[in-house]
Amino acid sequence: MCDACVIEAVKEKMLSRRDLFRKTAATAAVGIVGGAASIGAPTPVMAAGASKVEDMTHELHEDFPTYFGAQGFFKEQKFNYAEHKFNLLELKVNEHTGTHLDAPLHFSENGQSVTEIPVDNLVVPLCVIDIKEKAAANADAQVTPDDIKAWVSKNGPIPDRACVAMNSGWDKFTDSDKFRNVGSDEKMHFPGFHVEAAQMLLETNAVGLAADSLSLDYGQSPDFATHYAWLPTNRWGIECLANLDKVPESGATLVVGAPKHRGGTGGPSRIFAMF
Repeated sequence: MCDACVIEAVKEKMLSRRDLFRKTAATAAVGIVGGAASIGAPTPVMAAGASKVEDMTHELHEDFPTYFGAQGFFKEQKFNYAEHKFNLLELKVNEHTGTHLDAPLHFSENGQSVTEIPVDNLVVPLCVIDIKEKAAANADAQVTPDDIKAWVSKNGPIPDRACVAMNSGWDKFTDSDKFRNVGSDEKMHFPGFHVEAAQMLLETNAVGLAADSLSLDYGQSPDFATHYAWLPTNRWGIECLANLDKVPESGATLVVGAPKHRGGTGGPSRIFAMF
């Protein structure tokens, strides 16, 4: 079917839907006035025990900073409402742009792609390790085994299938050069997980690591040691997570809306926490 035919069909359908909506609204109004009990009790929108949802995702746009510095997100408007009566964007995106998932395949020869990660591993307990004070004093700060031990001492063992997240406060810098923080040595300087912390967490049943910075590894890492220790074990990572200050350090459930494109090594994800 030609583009013009599609556009005309859309317009006709929209007019038909408007008529339907008007009739439905009128019928509903009569029912309300007449005391009809046609509307039942509200449907729960969250799992039992959760009373709040927090968005953990940065808004993705063309200027969002990327690890390599090049633009990673592009959009072009193919249809617009004024001319065509509907809007449609065509997107081009680097998988590892914005708040995104690192699938095991990203740093392994045959690890799970995004489509192969079990759904049960994408709805998980969230453990937040706060290193903001360290990161404020030193941009090269890392989550260490001692930080994990301190969290466990306060909150108990790392839960099964947990995501352990670094809260360095770095999510506040996405609109400035400090997010990449390239120094006079031409290296990036931002917080991450020390490889020994990742190795310690491999001894638990945690399935995810998450960073509020550009990488699971700290900025000047020469070898992606944390990525190589963690991802090939069919565990996943999240980078550029937002709003960790707005969730409890334990007790929240993280929901990872991962993309599902065949063979994907990761991708921008809508992520939220319930608590």
